[in-house]
Amino acid sequence: MGMQPRNIMSSPQFFHSKAETMLAEIATVESASNRNCADPSPVAFLNNSACFPHPVGEIRIIETHISWVVLTGEYAYKIKKPVNLGFLDFSTLDLRQHYCNEELRLNRRFAPSTYLEVVTLRGTAARPAIGGDGPILDYAVKMREFPQEDLADHLLTRGELPPERVVEIALNTARSHLTASVADGDMRHGDTQSVLDPALQNFYQLMQLPCEHNDESRLRALRLWTEREFDRLRESFARRKLERHIRECHGDLHLGNIVLLDDRMTAFDCIEFNEHLRWIDVMNEAAFPVMDFADHDRPDLGNLFLNSYLEETGDYEGIVVLRFYLVYRAMVRAKIHRIRAQQAQATAERARLESKFRGYLDLAIGFAHSGRPAIVIMHGLSGSGKTTIAQQLSQSFGAIRIRSDVERKRLIGLRAVARTGSAVGVGLYREDVTRAAYHRIARQALDISEAGFPAIIDATFLQRWQRDDIRRVCDGLHLPFAIVSVKAQEQTLRRRVARRFAGKSDASEADMQVLEYQLTMQEPLSDEELLLAVTAHNECPSGAGRAQVARALASLLGFADLPLGGCG
Repeated sequence: MGMQPRNIMSSPQFFHSKAETMLAEIATVESASNRNCADPSPVAFLNNSACFPHPVGEIRIIETHISWVVLTGEYAYKIKKPVNLGFLDFSTLDLRQHYCNEELRLNRRFAPSTYLEVVTLRGTAARPAIGGDGPILDYAVKMREFPQEDLADHLLTRGELPPERVVEIALNTARSHLTASVADGDMRHGDTQSVLDPALQNFYQLMQLPCEHNDESRLRALRLWTEREFDRLRESFARRKLERHIRECHGDLHLGNIVLLDDRMTAFDCIEFNEHLRWIDVMNEAAFPVMDFADHDRPDLGNLFLNSYLEETGDYEGIVVLRFYLVYRAMVRAKIHRIRAQQAQATAERARLESKFRGYLDLAIGFAHSGRPAIVIMHGLSGSGKTTIAQQLSQSFGAIRIRSDVERKRLIGLRAVARTGSAVGVGLYREDVTRAAYHRIARQALDISEAGFPAIIDATFLQRWQRDDIRRVCDGLHLPFAIVSVKAQEQTLRRRVARRFAGKSDASEADMQVLEYQLTMQEPLSDEELLLAVTAHNECPSGAGRAQVARALASLLGFADLPLGGCG
């Protein structure tokens, strides 16, 4: 079960032989689908209501590179293809039964009401029946069927996936990671070589398929980038395992595997066929939706997902390895679409899949070569609207946002929405807690910038020492640095603080006492700081006003060529 021992698996010869096996299996599947005689696949004959032990509606069969899914109206049946693709092996009946049972067990973690049971497919190839009489032809996972139009990727395409649902997906993912089983030191999962092997496997398998010269050269360049980036991050990957970030995840968390079910965004169809692709770094998993949103031309929603995820988990150190995993995830999808193109019979379908393959290849190259490190600090009193503007700017710039209110609580082991009732100078607002929190968020911002991403620190930064500390570090590292100073009238501040405090659903615990204290102790920006600042007046911000702030900030940071269409 699973992949081969490391000393075999890490060799090019292993991947070459597995790629040859994959091509042979693809040819076998194509040959079987083209035969009109001996032993065709029984799946082709499951288009008759007599095959099922329950009433059916319209019967539809969806084919992927590794399975068929038979939709009947109330129930769906997933049948595994008899293939060996190297990274999975469904080539025998016993293996398919085993992995059907695994699929049921593992997916019940995410969608217990959807995954019902494992059933048999019996009879003859020409007269198969679910749970019927006769010899066992195969096994299937029986699921509760849901409308395909409720898949997250379909919702997104129709413009029906609002930001609130994206945040829900992020929080579901984060919470599943926080409670997932952890790989201990005796397990191979998460060892540095197990990080590199699947990434290289994508390239070895793709290079065995017929390939145009330009595609081949780009694949070779990406493979070299992957090897160099792995060498650069080797210690970071090792540290990720020591710090308990290798967990039993979903493994295949793209938007086509998330559905709106019973008014809840629900993950399904996790990886059951290869434990090494499921026991992974949680940041590897988080990278998949981020990449998928970018593939759907919505990087702003990918940024919203990522920031919501990080705010819940606090795993900002994981940003260091994010770019490696973004490239890896794009290449996984490129490989799958290339395999499907080889399986496709229709010319138009083959062309569509080849186009998708090249789209993912372009995306991987973009992830590998993008990088704009910078640190932006917000500045303003409680209630000024810093958090709203910081979120808008992070989506426009592809930045990682850090909220001091959240990190201040995380520092003392509290969840973001926990209430402490802290007054000025005590509890959350003790001087030592404040200094520790600002040190923490500065360190996180530097990790983010080191990984090539802009960081936006959402804190008040009302005292000069808070601003000077981070600015001196940026000057020493030659990092672009800017301040976004958010203004609002005092009566507006009071109204917002009162409303937010009464709601008790925000990480900030600032009340009127805290606001009064801020009004008396704030130290205004110096003339030197004003040269590095953009002012945002936030009484009733318009789209044009937000766009103007974004353009001014881009100019200060030297990002004038950055497209900012999403900020208006």
